[in-house]
Amino acid sequence: MKLNTIIALTYLKKLLPIVFLLLFQTTVAQKTTVTPFTIGETLTFNSKVLSEERKLNVYLPLSYKDSVHKNYPVIYLLDGSADEDFIHIAGLVQFGSFPWINMIPESIVVGIANVDRKRDFTFPSNNELDQTEFPTSGASANFIRFLTKEVAEIIQEQYRISEESTLIGQSLGGLLATEILYTSPNSFDNYIIISPSLWWDDQSLLQRQTPKLTPPKKVYVAVGNEGPTMEATAMELIAKLQRLRKRETENTLIIRYDIIKEGNHANILHNAVYRALLHFNEN
Repeated sequence: MKLNTIIALTYLKKLLPIVFLLLFQTTVAQKTTVTPFTIGETLTFNSKVLSEERKLNVYLPLSYKDSVHKNYPVIYLLDGSADEDFIHIAGLVQFGSFPWINMIPESIVVGIANVDRKRDFTFPSNNELDQTEFPTSGASANFIRFLTKEVAEIIQEQYRISEESTLIGQSLGGLLATEILYTSPNSFDNYIIISPSLWWDDQSLLQRQTPKLTPPKKVYVAVGNEGPTMEATAMELIAKLQRLRKRETENTLIIRYDIIKEGNHANILHNAVYRALLHFNEN
């Protein structure tokens, strides 16, 4: 056998496994189908109240499509963009409503995607540092009207919802949730207020008169290891709500609160919302 033939056969033996591998990979790739994995849908609309385009991210329960005669509670989530809190809170709600968990009823989650949270979640402040660090701040009254009127109407028209609604807000979102609780408490049935930024405007929100709560409300407040000001103002809010409960007729206010020492401002939300939903289901 000639030397060239021997070299060619040797080369072919080394090449054949590579060829077979490439052919196998091509065959596997041809049988693979890639499709998008979605956990919800997004509503985009031009807000008449805010005069800008806004987005709502919506998670629907697993039974929503087939249970055509069933209405569902709604959980409204501030900071509800996909890159904020929508995905993990929607997952928590799904988990809690699995039949073998049965922690909460199946619920719709509506995440309000942000445009300018410093503008939307704050009322006007007389504190110069607030004004300097948050130059666009002070438009919460407008956003509250957008949330409680415009968004609520869109969700009611678009989906099968029950009368029960919950609002979740953390940090500046917690400040806004507290403001709504004080100024228009009947906008929601349940309030989950996490690490509220009650330091805003020299804690002026805490000086306002506590609201008249009708019908009954459930309020959950949580704070983590977040420094003396955040912790003290959260505890003052809890104390005011407890005093309010004593003044009200029985069963008009259910309060639960947690001091989550192992948590901080950045990581407390998921744990706190889980505890809140668990507390609400117990009552």
